[in-house]
Amino acid sequence: MAKNKKNRWVLWSEDEVKLLKKLYPKESMQSIADKLGRPSHLVSNKARQIGIRKKETYHPPWSMQEKTLLKKLYPDNSFRDIASQIGRTVSAVAGKAHELGLRKTDTYPIWSKKELNLLKKLYPSRTAQEVADQIGRPVQAVRLKIFRLGLKKR
Repeated sequence: MAKNKKNRWVLWSEDEVKLLKKLYPKESMQSIADKLGRPSHLVSNKARQIGIRKKETYHPPWSMQEKTLLKKLYPDNSFRDIASQIGRTVSAVAGKAHELGLRKTDTYPIWSKKELNLLKKLYPSRTAQEVADQIGRPVQAVRLKIFRLGLKKR
C-alpha cells in the first residue's frame, strides 16, 4: 500500500504487480518507480514482499591473460585506467587486486629508526611541514605517522 496525494492508502493493482514483476529484474528502481508513479522505496518494499529479485549479471572468470595484465599494470596505474584496459569494472579490478595480494609501488619505504627518532625529536617544537622538509617525506605521511605514534606538542 502507498499513500496518494490526499494522504489516502492506495493498494497495488494486479496490473501494477504484473508490471513490477516484468520490469524489476532488468530496470532500475527509479525507472520502475517513475512508470508506476510510486516512490522507489515502496517499489523496493513491494518487490521484497512478493519475493522478486534483480537479475544477477554474469561475470566471467578472470583469464590468466587478464590476471597477468593486472599484475603488470597495477603498481603504476589507477584502478580506472586498468579497468578500461582490461575491460572490467573498477570494483572488479580492485577486488581481484586484493584477492591476488597486489600492492602499489612504494614511493616511500618503511620508516627507518633514524627517521622515527628525528620525527620524535623535532615534532614537539616544529610544524609537521618543517619536520617533513627535514626528513624528506610528504607532509601527509608525516602527519599520519605523528597520529599513529600519538605524538603531542609540548
